[in-house]
Amino acid sequence: MTAWAAHVTVATVVEKNGKFLFVEEHSEGFTHPVFNQPAGHVEAGETLVEAAIRETREETGHDIQIDHLLGIYTYTPPMFPDRTYFRFCFLAHIVEEHPHAKLDTGIIQATWLSFDELQNSGRARSPLVIQAIQDSLTGHKYPLSMIHEHPFSPNLTSNLDA
Repeated sequence: MTAWAAHVTVATVVEKNGKFLFVEEHSEGFTHPVFNQPAGHVEAGETLVEAAIRETREETGHDIQIDHLLGIYTYTPPMFPDRTYFRFCFLAHIVEEHPHAKLDTGIIQATWLSFDELQNSGRARSPLVIQAIQDSLTGHKYPLSMIHEHPFSPNLTSNLDA
């Protein structure tokens, strides 16, 4: 049996004129392309907000500004019971579009879908994709001040030996 692993991820919900920004992507464990919010793993030394901005740019070619924390979600995929994803989802708006940007490997395209179009497609990558849109539509949002991220510094020494 494989050891359990936690994965810290971020996702961004961007709404414009009743449609939401998604990525159509190839994803491990699926035989067909799926729809997901712009999302991905937090990298070493990166804050949650920095990761969400970076992932959205890499996957959609859009620069965004994070406005609110939408929610914190967990998910253990049935096909990967040894993984649990801890997803910090943000609400954001577009600052600038780069229509000719090269998108991350595995991304087919960035696309705009209404909530009904997403549901009718039957291709949401996980239940979290649907839940985040539902939460957005019902007005869930929290101030970014709810998140405290201690600044990373490789020069800090540990007080464990003191």
